[in-house]
Amino acid sequence: MSDNPGDTSEQVDAHKPTKMQKFKKEAKSITFIIIAVLAFRSTFFEPFKIPSGSMIPTLLIGDFILVNKFSYGFKVPFSDWFSDPVYITGPEKPDRGDVVVFKYPNDTSLNYIKRVVGLPGDTVQMINRVVYINDQPIVATPTEAKAFMEDMDEKYRVYNLEFFKTQTGKTEHITQIDADNYYSSDFSKIEVPMGHYFVMGDNRDFSADSRSWGFVPFGHIKGKAVLIWFSTNIPFPGADAGDVFTFRPWRIGNLIK
Repeated sequence: MSDNPGDTSEQVDAHKPTKMQKFKKEAKSITFIIIAVLAFRSTFFEPFKIPSGSMIPTLLIGDFILVNKFSYGFKVPFSDWFSDPVYITGPEKPDRGDVVVFKYPNDTSLNYIKRVVGLPGDTVQMINRVVYINDQPIVATPTEAKAFMEDMDEKYRVYNLEFFKTQTGKTEHITQIDADNYYSSDFSKIEVPMGHYFVMGDNRDFSADSRSWGFVPFGHIKGKAVLIWFSTNIPFPGADAGDVFTFRPWRIGNLIK
């Protein structure tokens, strides 16, 4: 600052932040927000989009779901990014019937979603499309198809679908099969290893699950699917012929069971 009263040159306020100081402050704020959001997603809730039909009719292609990441215990943030998570509390074990998101055992960069059917130590087998847990059949009662066909994805409408009210553990839900599928999906009795889970899709004849690729380690489970918060199907280039844009507002807010 000049001592000459007649000096009209630009004066600098020493207390005013420079552009670089402003940039650094904003960068720190943005970085903090990003870290906080990622930590929240890693530890509390994370959104996912359903890309396939393996869980129809419970979850449709294009459903956006919320996964409770602390359903089975509170995790150290980011601890499950590169290995199995580290739990601060618990962990509690999944219940039979829970719909869980997990890292696909054969490629942990992929996320899958299925229903827990077999718990550690259980024996599981399938005879004539009936699933047996510890030699007891899972109860499945035929039910009316109309309500489920109204929302059915176009690619599955060509099949002769049958629907069943199914009781898996304490959870009542709907499963479906292709009545014209003559390929056997039966398998001999197997025992679920300790620390692992046997999972299946509710769309029984259109699901790659523990019947084909094996068990899910507990450490691969990210959390429990709890809520549908949006639902739309937007066909992408190269999608199946007949796929159309669909918006399903009536599914928003539905709890997942």
